[in-house]
Amino acid sequence: MLLDFFYHLKANHLPVSLREHLTLLEALNKEVIAYNVEEFYFLSRAIFVKHEQNLDLYDKLFGEFFGEMESVPVESLMANINEDWLKAHFLKELSEADKQAIEAAGGLEQLLERLRDLLNEQKERHEGGSKWIGTGGTSPFGNSGYNPAGVRVGGKGGGKTAVKVWDKRDFKNYDNDLELNTRNTKMALRRLRILTRDGVEDELNIEETIDRTSQNAGLLDIKMQASRQNRVKVLLLLDVGGSMDDFIEECSTLFSSAKYQFKHLEYFYFHNCIYETMWKDNARRYEDKIATWDILNKYNKDYKVIFVGDASMSQWELSEPRGSVEHYNEESGLTWLSRFKDKFPNLVWLNPINDGYWQYTHSIKLIRDWSDDRMFPLTINGIEKAMKCLKNNKLKFS
Repeated sequence: MLLDFFYHLKANHLPVSLREHLTLLEALNKEVIAYNVEEFYFLSRAIFVKHEQNLDLYDKLFGEFFGEMESVPVESLMANINEDWLKAHFLKELSEADKQAIEAAGGLEQLLERLRDLLNEQKERHEGGSKWIGTGGTSPFGNSGYNPAGVRVGGKGGGKTAVKVWDKRDFKNYDNDLELNTRNTKMALRRLRILTRDGVEDELNIEETIDRTSQNAGLLDIKMQASRQNRVKVLLLLDVGGSMDDFIEECSTLFSSAKYQFKHLEYFYFHNCIYETMWKDNARRYEDKIATWDILNKYNKDYKVIFVGDASMSQWELSEPRGSVEHYNEESGLTWLSRFKDKFPNLVWLNPINDGYWQYTHSIKLIRDWSDDRMFPLTINGIEKAMKCLKNNKLKFS
């Protein structure tokens, strides 16, 4: 059964390896958990899931495989567990009165032999009674019943419903392609971490200290270093108004997460496309405008530029002077975008529109071509790919 479960996870694209399956078997052999579904669920999840974005997928696959089972079938586990260990485990849990009752029933060997026979003979779930393995009743084998010479099969009893553990799916918001929330957006933005050492040398460099001490005939020679910090600089440019009103929540989540994640973050707003001016306060966009040339001249090429917008507009707003819907722009939108591309080699465009619809909007195609296909959907997976692209300036959306 456990091997089938491993194949079930692998067949449904959960990144698991044989090493993890062997680790699970080893943990069961070493009596890490009791044999009930709830504890098995937490143990197997800790072993198989290496990234929180896969937690929701694991819960769904676990539920598909085990259904409404309240205990892991003992017959499938016993094949992987040493019989001597099993006997020692039972004896350790028994009181003196239990041991005497077992001896009266013919001894532990006979009890376990009877358990094997019943496992081979019984074909369905059973509740109550005095013979079959099940719940309630007085059979020596089962759960939630009573027999002084019994072997508990399953969990702690008491009517506990283990299926609730994975059906609850606390981590469903961590799925790659779900809409954004603050937590998973922060996790995705962490992909853009460029750690450098700068400032006061207040951290011990262990490797260098060992090397220098060895070269100094064992006389301690301590080497200190500055702590590593994320020094990445980000310029966030956000499209607001018009068709972007449908994506206010997603953009607000991204903005909030970016302010938390990046120490050096500058942001500006624009509408549809960048022209002569931008602004930092949407309520005073007409009074407190900032010249785009000032932004281009103020920030150097070390800044990573993230455009956020649906890129959906008339193609004339991009390609022609005076094409803007708000004013008579002297130069086309693509002219201004090209100036950003020339100044900042590391840039991406995040689009909140589902990427399956991009091909139907001409302006989106124009901006994708301008960005050299560095346009990514505003999903967790899309943000992660965009951050990787900014880090090495090679990855493209596909």
